[in-house]
Amino acid sequence: MAYIKTGVNQPGIVELLFYKGSTGNALSNLAHTLLHGPSGLSRAERELIASYVSKLNDCEFCHKSHSASANAHLGDEGKTVACLVEDMESAPVSDKLKSLLSIAAKVQKSGKLVSQQDVDIAKEKGASEEDIHDAVLIAAAFCMYNRYVDGLGTTPAETDEYPDMGKRLAKKGYKYPPVFLRSFIVKLMNRKRKKSAKAV
Repeated sequence: MAYIKTGVNQPGIVELLFYKGSTGNALSNLAHTLLHGPSGLSRAERELIASYVSKLNDCEFCHKSHSASANAHLGDEGKTVACLVEDMESAPVSDKLKSLLSIAAKVQKSGKLVSQQDVDIAKEKGASEEDIHDAVLIAAAFCMYNRYVDGLGTTPAETDEYPDMGKRLAKKGYKYPPVFLRSFIVKLMNRKRKKSAKAV
């Protein structure tokens, strides 16, 4: 549970999104637009950027949940994510994505570290202007999400919860339910989590 009393017994950012509907709706829709909306980058590529930046920020919940979603898109049982974490250069992704991940890594530290040379290299590797825009925005947004999740002390999910979470995110995305249903959904989620805890 988070440092604050939310009344939402859910892991990671889910607890915070359902704590306050107005911000939860905005943040969910942003994530959905970034990761499932129109882009020259595939959903898998965008999830890999989100996962990679979250790993650099040491945000366990965001890294594992977006890794699980990337795994669901790629169907490779986590091999690509594992390679990216260990050694990006040897990972089975395109040179274009590697150049965008390098830019994302700079954004994670400071946007001012990104140079014209970084952008030019990405273009040489096949990245479009929109690809570069989207990679920078995803990296910047996930620094915010990561700090939100960890700044309020949320609890990561159990290891066995991530695969199903990833499949759900890959299929349905990040859209927020109608705000008027929020209280009802929170009750259902809390009840389900309580049952799961008793079953263990």
